[in-house]
Amino acid sequence: MLTDASSRVVSRRHFVTRASSTALLGGLAGCDRTNASAELQVVPPAYGARSALAEPGPMLPPVPAVLVTANGRAGDPDEISVLWSFVVNGDPPQIGVSAGDEHVIGALIELHGAFVLNVPTADLVERFDTVDMNSSRVADKFALAGFTRGRASSVDAPTVEEAPIHLECRVIDRLRVPPARTIYIAEVVATTALAGAVDQSGRLLVSDVPFFGMTAGSGEHWTMGREVGHIGMTVGRDDIKY
Repeated sequence: MLTDASSRVVSRRHFVTRASSTALLGGLAGCDRTNASAELQVVPPAYGARSALAEPGPMLPPVPAVLVTANGRAGDPDEISVLWSFVVNGDPPQIGVSAGDEHVIGALIELHGAFVLNVPTADLVERFDTVDMNSSRVADKFALAGFTRGRASSVDAPTVEEAPIHLECRVIDRLRVPPARTIYIAEVVATTALAGAVDQSGRLLVSDVPFFGMTAGSGEHWTMGREVGHIGMTVGRDDIKY
């Protein structure tokens, strides 16, 4: 929480006035930030008949595509896996990952209490799908996908060196979700980035780096407006939506 000049307690994330929101949107669009009097043009959505899907599903626009890495068990290779992920909090920095019981990495996260979220780019989408479609019970997925294994700076876990962003995480809580899934909540204890992925202030340069996301509902991978692949493409499948 923050306090303003009159010592009134205000939320860190507070609502802005119409004038200030207009100025903000104008600035983001490359307009004059000081032109707060300009009217924000709002185009209402087109409403029509709504159809019910045959099966309910978690249909969402692209969510972050991440490669989760963790140490293996003694004598086993390090693990790399594709999991659903989400932001829990910005301050303190916290994220969540969702691992099904079929994922080898779930038990390793439980065992070690640490992992790394590696954020890939669109040029890595085929290697990303290779990881997603294969189990480390069969092979070392770092070698299988051609990824370079690195080491995190603040937690005991491997990294994918080709990924421009690394979020080094320690587990702080977990939630068991029926029938066979666990959500791990983790604190981000360190973030590292390749040159060009963030600016000097540490702000993510989304327009300069082709990050991509996974769409729940179509099974496709998209950048900002361009499809770059789909789940299962490396094994000849096009039927996976979630």
